[in-house]
Amino acid sequence: MPDPQRRSPSSTPPPVGIANLANGLTTVRLLLVPVFAVLLAFGADGTAHPQWRYAATGVFVIASLTDRVDGEIARRRALITTFGKIADPIADKALIGAALIGLSAIGALPWWVTAVILGREFGVTALRFWVIRNGVAAASSGGVLAASQAAKAKTVAQAVAIGLYLLPVSGVWGTARFWVMMIAVAITVVTGVNYLYRAIRVRRRQRSEAAAVRATIAQS
Repeated sequence: MPDPQRRSPSSTPPPVGIANLANGLTTVRLLLVPVFAVLLAFGADGTAHPQWRYAATGVFVIASLTDRVDGEIARRRALITTFGKIADPIADKALIGAALIGLSAIGALPWWVTAVILGREFGVTALRFWVIRNGVAAASSGGVLAASQAAKAKTVAQAVAIGLYLLPVSGVWGTARFWVMMIAVAITVVTGVNYLYRAIRVRRRQRSEAAAVRATIAQS
């Protein structure tokens, strides 16, 4: 009689290989970063060479869309891998960083905007490593590592604002993109502070729980 507690080999899901569609899209996004940077450099003078700016904008939009699509595919098709967890945020930071630094370098965007956004992004990344190292919380619903709706709004706001700054526009559109970028900066700062607050709060709670367990053991 077969053991009911024993699972058949077929019931165990096969391991996810690194070569899959989600990781492929992430890799494409990484490869598009230098292409985007070169196009933006050629389009430094947006008035004299608008075609390069439009080309850079197109590449940026395509790369940004892969960020949305690869995550959805990975979750729906259970294609989450260690490579994806590491490469996806690297690709995101590389794309946003190249866009912000490039725009500031050609004089289209104030350097303080670039400093604030990148400071927040790399600061949160460092905080994530601290969270993981100290075992603060899992990336589950409501956990510190879980992406909040505000964080997703931040990503969208940054992409839209950068896209508008890449376009060689002026007048009303020039004013509009400034305020869109200010909204993106505000959301960026607020979500960064919120992430720090949640990480510290959960860490304190876990320390309190650990202290309570030690006290219980000492009294037993």
